[in-house]
Amino acid sequence: MSWNFALILFVLLVLTGLVWVLELTWLRKRRAARVQAAVAAYDAAAVYNKQLSDADRARERQETIDKTGKMPWWVEYSISFFPVILFVFALRSFIVEPFRIPSGSMLPTLQDGDLILVSKFSDGIRLPIVDRKIVTTGGIQRGDVIVFRYPADPSQDYIKRVVGLPGDQIAYVGKSLYVNGKLVTHSRDGDYFDPDQGYVSRFSEQLGDVKHDILLNDQRSAQLGAIWRYPHLNDCQYSGTDVRCTVPPGNYFAMGDNRDNSEDSRYWGFVPDGNIVGKAFFIWMNFSHPSRIGRFH
Repeated sequence: MSWNFALILFVLLVLTGLVWVLELTWLRKRRAARVQAAVAAYDAAAVYNKQLSDADRARERQETIDKTGKMPWWVEYSISFFPVILFVFALRSFIVEPFRIPSGSMLPTLQDGDLILVSKFSDGIRLPIVDRKIVTTGGIQRGDVIVFRYPADPSQDYIKRVVGLPGDQIAYVGKSLYVNGKLVTHSRDGDYFDPDQGYVSRFSEQLGDVKHDILLNDQRSAQLGAIWRYPHLNDCQYSGTDVRCTVPPGNYFAMGDNRDNSEDSRYWGFVPDGNIVGKAFFIWMNFSHPSRIGRFH
């Protein structure tokens, strides 16, 4: 989305928070003073009105208090929404943030339509809006599924699996992945139906401590498509079907599990640490397939 939801939420938080502070420190006292003055004026006038009964006088006096002391609508709404906005802002900034999977590039792990949760603190604590890391926690590991701002267009969120850490030597040769010169082995695990490609081969792969599934299309050429002129392009060498890269400091090499149907670091380069939103870890809903709810690797 082109809208920066975090920024919009922050602006609403600031505005409602200012009104909340004003209400506590000034507006409430101002209304109380107006009520006191209005009641005093009413009591002074009521002395000369002998036609009113005590009950009518008490009713009118209370109406004067209610009308003069009524909280303006913008104050009432701000005070009501401020705690809610504060909770949502803190939750999505420091704990978890929801995302929707928009494509099949992470099949079979994640499907189009999966609604997932992303941990905001597993990699580190970042300042909201500016996304600057102030505390490092566990850090990103090989095999982690991460959500990040697409380097070529930071208004878009992407999700891929980390295959290369800073300093790693990554090679993708003829549909085989090598990390620091060692082949990442995978074993055949039947077929899988990809809506975009039809039936493709499913494999089980061990990447770091994470065992997960990938898809390879035996009918599709290993020839790489168009390559972007991305930052640190000189750290990679391309030769038709193969790509070899040394991951620069502060960056990661990420690929989709649907290897032949994913535009990833092979094409547009590395993921800077500052672009990382968090680690994806849980499917909380898929309205077409509710059975998919649960953790994933």
